[in-house]
Amino acid sequence: MVILSKVCAMGSTSDQQAKYFISKGIDEFFAGVYDVSKFTLQFFKEVFTPPYEFQEVIKQCYQVGYKSLPLITLTAFITGMVFTDHSRPALADFGATSWLPSLTGIAIVKALAPLITSLICAGKVGSQIGAELGSMRVSEQIDAMEVSAINPFKFLVVTRVLATTFMVPLLTIYSAFIGLMGSFLDIHSKDQTSFTLFIHDAFFKIGYAELISTLIRSVVFGFTIGIIGCYKGFTTTQGTEGVGRAANLSVVIIMFLIFIEEITIVKFFNPFYSQ
Repeated sequence: MVILSKVCAMGSTSDQQAKYFISKGIDEFFAGVYDVSKFTLQFFKEVFTPPYEFQEVIKQCYQVGYKSLPLITLTAFITGMVFTDHSRPALADFGATSWLPSLTGIAIVKALAPLITSLICAGKVGSQIGAELGSMRVSEQIDAMEVSAINPFKFLVVTRVLATTFMVPLLTIYSAFIGLMGSFLDIHSKDQTSFTLFIHDAFFKIGYAELISTLIRSVVFGFTIGIIGCYKGFTTTQGTEGVGRAANLSVVIIMFLIFIEEITIVKFFNPFYSQ
């Protein structure tokens, strides 16, 4: 009897292992990639199909863009000022403090503005979208929209993804400007540099490739924030606990993808940067 029970236990274990193609974790990862890919393809299908929810897109642009301005303003201003203050001693050792506007301009426009803006939006906007759509899913509001002959994917997902894709680049430009203003105030307080000379030096080593790279990254980051936040919220399960998990996973996955996209796009544009 003991031998028979051991054989049955081994058989049940092998049956459980046979359910997975490779392993549970790897299978779930590729299944998730497949689901996100289907979700993204559905977005591109719906975005070009009428009717178009222009009013809802404008409303979401207001939520994503205008309501993020205070946090981005404060963060960008402090980042520009602190980065300039920390960079000064290193340049002063070589007697090159006159290059400080160029250094801060390159750092803010090429790297800090798009990255900081997207990370702020990932934490604020991504979690909000995930929690909002997740609560609508578990409270069956999305099901009620389907019964009412309203396309919930077009009304909820397409509008939010378009809003983040449009507004993150605009917020990036605003963030770069505010960061440069913080840098200028720090430099002006110590070196009495004029604003005209500061702007000239800040953009002296920035070419079209750098600006295009920044714009492309911000568009990609905005799309990532919208599509991942909507996916995690739209597919929420397990009640209120699932809503919290959707909001948390939205932020984690978005930030991970932003760093992957950042290094990929930067490496692609490196040969085109002005020397």
